[in-house]
Amino acid sequence: MPESGFQFAHPWLLLLLLAPVPVWIWLRMTSPRAHNRRFRAYADAHLLPYLLGGHDLPPRHEWKRFLAWSALWALLVIAIAGPRWDFRDVQLFRPGSDLVILLDLSRSMDVTDVKPSRLARARQEIQDLVEQNRQSRVGLIGFATLAHIIVPLTEDANSELAMLPALSTDLVGLKGSRLREALTRAQQMLAGQPNKSSRHILLITDGDFDEDQLEERVKQLHRDGVHVQVLGVGDDKGGPVPGKGNRLLRQPDGRTVISRLDEPSLEKLAEAGNGVYQRADYRDSDTQTLLDDISGSSHVEMVSNQKTRIWNERYFWLVGLAMLLVLPKYRRSRRVLHNEAVR
Repeated sequence: MPESGFQFAHPWLLLLLLAPVPVWIWLRMTSPRAHNRRFRAYADAHLLPYLLGGHDLPPRHEWKRFLAWSALWALLVIAIAGPRWDFRDVQLFRPGSDLVILLDLSRSMDVTDVKPSRLARARQEIQDLVEQNRQSRVGLIGFATLAHIIVPLTEDANSELAMLPALSTDLVGLKGSRLREALTRAQQMLAGQPNKSSRHILLITDGDFDEDQLEERVKQLHRDGVHVQVLGVGDDKGGPVPGKGNRLLRQPDGRTVISRLDEPSLEKLAEAGNGVYQRADYRDSDTQTLLDDISGSSHVEMVSNQKTRIWNERYFWLVGLAMLLVLPKYRRSRRVLHNEAVR
């Protein structure tokens, strides 16, 4: 339940409230009023503005204008100082698991046997997983022939979501799928996390790996305490693999290269890693099944008795009031310009 209180997020900015004082002194020192007295012997008072190219306001009007702009300045300064009241204290928790997503970026992920393409479907699955995740730090590695860390392990979901639109098979210069190196990079990333956290790797791919003893490598990861989950993207019927310039890849004998989802091999990898296998579809059940398996072995840890205080910021009230005060002056200036144009 929110509690009452009042404070400024940046109280030192309130010193800017004193800025109108030196401005007022400078205006007084540079005022042309005293300088204009010398010219009054040569022209009537009502003709002086046309002679000097300026207009003298009565002292009362000058004070009113100065005070109006000072009040507007004060509102904006108080706003940027961050007035806030009403807060609640929230208990801090440390995520109980670490998840590294391995995303296949080989050319076969451009196959359109699932619409709009395998890679587009994989990006959607990652977005669903990140948005539904509540208990894991998540990292992202893209791999083809080489593996590249795209996002390190973090609790900031926005960092993963911001990178998703840029993921493309064009990011990797060399083609092919070398899973072994990607698994090693993921293991290195997980090694630096707290020992109490459960560690997981989620492989998102269509299969088609041309490497030996992958199952044994995954079993070794499991013996080291890393669970491997697999999300298959594609269809059993498969489709032609697009190449550069909208041309299809072809084998040496001229036949079109057809890529199919290698579901049996992916199921064996998930079994070797003591994880689950799911095929990506339009529903949320595949993502939820993976998250349930990951969270089932995690233990969310309370960070001793540490709490963080969340304040309700109120600066926008002052900004809105300042905008209302400026609006009539803007309308008046537009009206003056219009009248001068008509003349």
